[in-house]
Amino acid sequence: MAQIIKRGNTYTIRVSAGFDSMGKRIKKNLSWSPDPGMTARQIEKELAQQTAIFEKKVSSGSVIDSKIKFIDFAALWMKDYAEKQLAPKTVFEYGRLLVRINAAIGHIRLDRLQPQNLMEFYNNLAENGMKESQSLSPLPDLNRKIHAATKSIEEFARLSGISSRTIHGACEGTNVSNKSAQAISMALGGSVADYFKSSGIDQKLSGNTVKHYHRLISSILQMAVKWQVIESNPCSRVMAPKAERKESHYLDEKQAKHVIELLENEPVKRRTIITLLIYSGMRRGEACGLQWPDIDFKNNLIHIRRAILYIPGQGVFNTNTKTLSSVRTIKLSAIAFTLLKKYKKWQDEERLHLGVSWQSADREKAKTENKEYEPIEWLFTTWDGMPMNPDSITSWFHDFVIRNNLPSVSIHSLRHTNATLMIAGGANIRTVSSRLGHAQTSTTSNIYAHAIQSADAAAAETLENLLNPEQKNITGHKVDTN
Repeated sequence: MAQIIKRGNTYTIRVSAGFDSMGKRIKKNLSWSPDPGMTARQIEKELAQQTAIFEKKVSSGSVIDSKIKFIDFAALWMKDYAEKQLAPKTVFEYGRLLVRINAAIGHIRLDRLQPQNLMEFYNNLAENGMKESQSLSPLPDLNRKIHAATKSIEEFARLSGISSRTIHGACEGTNVSNKSAQAISMALGGSVADYFKSSGIDQKLSGNTVKHYHRLISSILQMAVKWQVIESNPCSRVMAPKAERKESHYLDEKQAKHVIELLENEPVKRRTIITLLIYSGMRRGEACGLQWPDIDFKNNLIHIRRAILYIPGQGVFNTNTKTLSSVRTIKLSAIAFTLLKKYKKWQDEERLHLGVSWQSADREKAKTENKEYEPIEWLFTTWDGMPMNPDSITSWFHDFVIRNNLPSVSIHSLRHTNATLMIAGGANIRTVSSRLGHAQTSTTSNIYAHAIQSADAAAAETLENLLNPEQKNITGHKVDTN
């Protein structure tokens, strides 16, 4: 039988949930306040309904006690919310962040978690030595040496006993643990000093990274509020860590043209991928997710419908695009489609040459599952026709940049390059946002504020020249007409 206690305009519904191991009665409470304007009869009816619902939840064990520790609630949040509602890549990254979060506040009960606990954690994250404190930095030519030693990253991963994700990261310049550095160096036949250098112990996590931790904790605790485990979110009473605003790195028009010229000397598959990223501005996973039916050669259109992701333990798999607005159709130049036609001809020849080896993994999988084999015509594939790991594009481009002494840009910089050049060329922000697949134009405006300001200044100068041409002489200075 539920007990109802009224305090002011708030009702506390108290229900017994049996006894604990010490014989003490367990009580579950729910606070409920009527909406303004409700009559006494409406309040009575709604209170009875809320009581019945709460009693049912308690009896089924679906009510979570506020005394639950953060680590246990975070696990429930991951299982009941994150894994069902969020993208696999996001879930993986959250799991990685939770390792450090749980070590700091996982032992604290939700009803005892205070803003001070969070501030201490954020201050600790901002201290020296928190970023890969026991790691080593790869030397610039590690990528070249790994590719010279084996045919692929995956083969080197098997040889060294290190995950392909770690190998890819090392090739891109990401720090690795001492253990991983030793295994990589041994597989290459040298000492650690031949391929790595000390990363130092004074590295700090960026403000952006600390803010990622804050946002994740806040999301978890906000769900605890929604599930009525706690009454308020402690994160709402904490000043969010300050994130540094960084300008997006990109190539200017001259540099982009130079990259396209350099690609003339590269294998046709790599040349096509990078050129397509420059001309389209799509994400690398979206490029890997393209299939030949997505390419409209007649109208020079590309339909972006899916993305390829890689997660350790799950491997390469295809999924929906990042957001609903990321499903889009964009038009590309005739130059890009001429290259696509050349690449398709090359791929068709490769497929004929390999015969039954082409997509043999998919064929065997269909046979094992007793399903009819339906070949998927991926644009960008591994040697046997299977979808590419997006990390391999990043790794190759990193090596390409080093080999050609290009500015320090990443594969994602090509997306920024595309957007910046479109804005500089006069494309309106709505068009740029649509082609990039952003959910809101405000996202585009925030990321490319500098490019928009530069284009605006150029537009003002153009207008000045059009409306007052007689006010300037050939040197560009105003002429005194008095």
